[in-house]
Amino acid sequence: MGRGKIVIRRIDNTTSRQVTFSKRRSGLLKKAKELAILCDAEVGLIIFSSTDKLYEFASTSMKSVIERYSKSNDEHHQLHDQESEIKFWQKEAAILRKQLYNLQENHRQLMGEELYGLSVPELQNLENQLEISLQGVRMKKDQILVDEIQELNQKGNLMHQENVELYKKGNLIRQENMELYKKVYGTRNVIEVTGSTQSSYGFSIGKDSHVPIHLHLSQPEPQSHGIPARAARSR
Repeated sequence: MGRGKIVIRRIDNTTSRQVTFSKRRSGLLKKAKELAILCDAEVGLIIFSSTDKLYEFASTSMKSVIERYSKSNDEHHQLHDQESEIKFWQKEAAILRKQLYNLQENHRQLMGEELYGLSVPELQNLENQLEISLQGVRMKKDQILVDEIQELNQKGNLMHQENVELYKKGNLIRQENMELYKKVYGTRNVIEVTGSTQSSYGFSIGKDSHVPIHLHLSQPEPQSHGIPARAARSR
């Protein structure tokens, strides 16, 4: 009659649990040693009892086994991470390809191509999209025109200010010219001089004139100080 199958569960009896631990610990250590010798394997075994006692076995040294395990574990995780990253980017590439295909198809439909498979509601939706896009284009065009008009108005205001400055400078030049006439002709009537400046000297002093001013001063005729011929003959 064979031995009955033992149920694997925690042993409640403390003494029985301790006896079982000692037996199986010895057997496990023996198997680890045999595995290292027979198979030329690097084996490391660490056991903590319920009373926090440490039992260990290493075919070379425990430090060497732990270092090799850490390195191998890191490489495994790194390889796993690389595989996971590759799968992630493959999935992202598939999603982007699908989105690109949908965008290209939508673009062709907006251009009036490949409409044979669309239903009436889908065509109405496409028409609404075109109307919304057209409205956006018109609003953008109107905004650009408004901005250009404002810019032209600003340039016009600047040109007007420049014309006002030029007009002021023209008035200043006319005033300086009148002072020169006063110095040349003495107490002669200023009104007569200013009235004749238009025909004699080629400029006007009108307040509302914006015509460019061209000043041409003439030298006064020299006065003759000689003796008249008649008086000379009578002498």
